[in-house]
Amino acid sequence: MKLYLKGHWELYAVEQLQMQLFPDEPTETVDKPFGSGDGAVSSLSEGKRWITATAKVTWKGKTAKACRRISVRDGEDVRLRRRILQQTYFLAATKVLGTTPAWGALSGVRPTKLSTWHMQEGGTEKTADRMLRDVYFVTPERRRLAIDCSLHTLQAQALLEEKDLSLYIGIPFCPTRCAYCSFVSQSIEKFGKYLEPYLEALIKEIAYTGKLLKDSGYHIRSLYMGGGTPTTLNAAQMKRLLEAIREHFDLSRCLEFTVEGGRPDTLDPEKLQVIRQGGADRMSINPQTMSDEVLKGIGRSHDVAQIYDAYRDAVQAGFQVINMDLIAGLPGDTAEGFLSSVRKVIELDPGNITAHTLALKKAAALYYARHDLPSGEEVAYMLEQTERLLRNAGYEPYYLYRQKYMSGSFENVGWCKPGTMSVYNIYMMEELHTILSLGGGGMNKVNTGPNQLERFHNPKIPQDYIDRIDTILRQKDEIFSILNSL
Repeated sequence: MKLYLKGHWELYAVEQLQMQLFPDEPTETVDKPFGSGDGAVSSLSEGKRWITATAKVTWKGKTAKACRRISVRDGEDVRLRRRILQQTYFLAATKVLGTTPAWGALSGVRPTKLSTWHMQEGGTEKTADRMLRDVYFVTPERRRLAIDCSLHTLQAQALLEEKDLSLYIGIPFCPTRCAYCSFVSQSIEKFGKYLEPYLEALIKEIAYTGKLLKDSGYHIRSLYMGGGTPTTLNAAQMKRLLEAIREHFDLSRCLEFTVEGGRPDTLDPEKLQVIRQGGADRMSINPQTMSDEVLKGIGRSHDVAQIYDAYRDAVQAGFQVINMDLIAGLPGDTAEGFLSSVRKVIELDPGNITAHTLALKKAAALYYARHDLPSGEEVAYMLEQTERLLRNAGYEPYYLYRQKYMSGSFENVGWCKPGTMSVYNIYMMEELHTILSLGGGGMNKVNTGPNQLERFHNPKIPQDYIDRIDTILRQKDEIFSILNSL
């Protein structure tokens, strides 16, 4: 689908909307007007008093136009120029489509930032709702989700003190690779020989970072061990890692320490006891579905019975909060089947439940072998009923984010029982403070000022991480040089 810009260069703002609204139509940016066929023209013109944005969208024989304007004085704000360009494109496109997406004209991965910023600046829930409705055309249901999550963000922000940061430790290994997975992780079947040298390099980075933290005066506010699947480590390896964490990091001001168990087939009573005794107080057990048939279809090597066993063992080990993930839209699943999974997880009564929407990523096997996927309408119904079930069971939405190529352009939502929200998830997603990342594939997000971040990446591939560990330590020096200058 062609896209021609006239009188402006705001390609990203308009292109992202076109990709979202017409996901099956590859975008072709052209540098001159085109005659016929599907495509869009986004224009911006400036007169003596007004700056006017117009959009013309043609799709499958239908053409629609839209127009918005702001004063020349207001047009000095680049964000307002960009906004009317997005609004006109959105209004024209939805006329030819005949539908309005749930998140309206919002194309970013963090839609709650808008409602959070609005309330941070003195706005109310009511005025935030009006802003999301009138400026971005967000549906009532998604406006409610965003505002509820923003309220939890403000609560988490109030817990922060000067020189607080959060820590992420990555273990990029899994027992096997799931069909939908696009994360950088290596299966133990093929790359198990790298796990031990990887652990040695990681402990070296932990020791080095611990000294930098101590010398800087910064404090760890939350700690999250993710992956991959961290519990791919055996009990002895996990014990070594946790001992290194306790030895080199001061966790006296840490509000929560989460280990992502992820795959139930990597958990047993001994390992869970090691993790709990090692200081972690939260565990994530991620069934994704409570259907044996769907589990088999996505390449999981465990069954539903193992999910129940892992949950029971985690409760007995003494974890204060357990999270469980589910994914709407998996191949072979149905609305009835997914909602059955939701009910079964609710019956277990975990502190947190995260409802994901399937995202088809190019790095995932499922992207190239799509089959038996629920329709966008079915996924919408799954999410609608999941929200109803979770709210009725006493859960509240506390954080959310979106991804590209997500079924129906919906979202992932973390739900929590009152008082059990994961502050790490909020700090990381809302970028409220610095996130230090250790291990392969980690991204360090250094908060240098209001809405300002500097990013530093660790190598994604475990072999590269091992080989370049000394370079990674030098990068930590650079990060702390920035932190200490603030």
